[in-house]
Amino acid sequence: MAKGRITRIFVHALPGRPSRGMVHVGFAAFPCALGRGGIRAAKREGDGATPRAQLPLRRVFVRADRRVRPMSLRPVRAIRADDAWCDDAADRRYNRLIRRPPGPAEERLMRDDRLYDVIVELGWNDRPVHRHRGSAIFWHGAREGFTPTAGCVAIRIADFARILPRLSRRAVMVVR
Repeated sequence: MAKGRITRIFVHALPGRPSRGMVHVGFAAFPCALGRGGIRAAKREGDGATPRAQLPLRRVFVRADRRVRPMSLRPVRAIRADDAWCDDAADRRYNRLIRRPPGPAEERLMRDDRLYDVIVELGWNDRPVHRHRGSAIFWHGAREGFTPTAGCVAIRIADFARILPRLSRRAVMVVR
């Protein structure tokens, strides 16, 4: 491991505000939005909760037409127009990156609202996948005012440039 690389990112809700929190990376802290259902240990598909868990960082996705490739030791992949994430628990591809033709899809990664200009795939319910335990748990860009997510962790897109280069290959996000 490179000297000075951070291996643990800590996330917690603010007192009395279950869908607002802080992301701690080393000695730095960044405001974040959490799921509308707060943080829960018993995560279920559609509950709007952010899972209370230790979540490995898998891949970084970036809108190459809007952002420069971020500095990261994680694998970085450009988002394509047909990229989507399957959140249909009845589908054999549940909680996986899939390719869809343009139009409505499960969780389309190429969005107009810029929330997914940078996405870090978090390792939730993926090894192995259990139906209805939750899908598409990402670390992505936040809306103005840090309004709640559907279960993800969201920060300012600009903060990714400060955080991603500092993380080790084995970095995990600890949501508590």
